[in-house]
Amino acid sequence: MKGDHIYYQKGYKYQMTRCYGLKIPITGFSAKTYYLELTPEGVLTINKGYAWNGASGPTFDTKSSMRGSLVHDALYQLMRLDLLPPSCRDEADELLHTICVEDGMWHWRAEGWFQAVE
Repeated sequence: MKGDHIYYQKGYKYQMTRCYGLKIPITGFSAKTYYLELTPEGVLTINKGYAWNGASGPTFDTKSSMRGSLVHDALYQLMRLDLLPPSCRDEADELLHTICVEDGMWHWRAEGWFQAVE
């Protein structure tokens, strides 16, 4: 039997090739991981190499959903790691809706996404 082992994980479709930063309305918290950082002033930084799986559920990825799903997944990851309190969930969900509409998603589709994550 060959002794070489590989370690991998399923579930991610996209990986950041550059650092991305955004000012968000979630303030007053300091959270940091290797790939994510949120400052008390609300600056969210997502580092090169961060992986996420795009849209979840019975939907499909489009250009208008990529940035919203990225930011939403990053914020939920910080909550799962207990670096942000669960009380930030509503703001993260609203931010998903806002970013998707800003990026050209039809309002009715963004509203459906918002309802799905709630």
